[in-house]
Amino acid sequence: MTRLSEALAGKEFVITAELSPRKGTLVTNFIKTVHALQGKVHAINITDNQRAIMRMSSLAASYLVLREGMEPIYQITCRDRNRLAIQSDLIGASALGIKNVLALTGDHPSVGDSPEAKPVFDLDATTLLHTITRLNAGSDLDGHPLKGATDLFPGAALTPQTEPLEPVLLTMERKISAGARFFQTQPVFDMDAFRSFATLTGRFGTPVIVGILLLHSAQQAQDLNAGVPGIKIPDVMIRRLGEAADPRREGIDIAAELIRSARNIAQGVHIMTVGQEKDLPVLLERISG
Repeated sequence: MTRLSEALAGKEFVITAELSPRKGTLVTNFIKTVHALQGKVHAINITDNQRAIMRMSSLAASYLVLREGMEPIYQITCRDRNRLAIQSDLIGASALGIKNVLALTGDHPSVGDSPEAKPVFDLDATTLLHTITRLNAGSDLDGHPLKGATDLFPGAALTPQTEPLEPVLLTMERKISAGARFFQTQPVFDMDAFRSFATLTGRFGTPVIVGILLLHSAQQAQDLNAGVPGIKIPDVMIRRLGEAADPRREGIDIAAELIRSARNIAQGVHIMTVGQEKDLPVLLERISG
């Protein structure tokens, strides 16, 4: 078992954090950030060309995290690979000792820095989870036996601030049936509303780790509200950021408040920074006190 799976099975409140691989081979600062998170988080999510922006492969960066003694959550999307490549990468991840996998469909290339790239989407997140389940059982997606099954702990994403909620709940059920063992959500800024969501999803019995996004300016918050489906940042938080003498510090305060509120609602928090990874240790210190 991984530390993450053990913590979730033991009903421990888990903390995960998200890092993006570098756009290039210089990984000194990436490794420094990994070291700064040691002992403070259960696992580190490694994004897979997030927002369709080309970076080092999530598989390679996940191995770097593992090499430094931390536990990665290897994010893999369906955007850039067909089922052959996806299965090859998953088998490779397991052989390298990477256990945790977050199965994602992925953003369309048109939103990223290579809009002319051709999307694949041979699978989606649910069929990707089914693929992981098959590989763990010792066969590939077409039923051919493997010489050594994978040992992966698959998770999936949720968007709880979507209306109506019924399609979200149906998708969650399908992902659980396909093999999802845990969920990490998109950013949540209203814990009272999330409490209602958690009540509805509690019957499934699958751990939900709620997403916390570290904000750093009122403009960023407004842009996220306008441009990212499923994100709803309350006006009061935007005003706090706009009126603060130090918006970055105010964003850390907001994130810490949300994390404290989440302790009695979710089984953990997943912290996203959108490039402000240097603030992660400050936030983690704040919530540990």
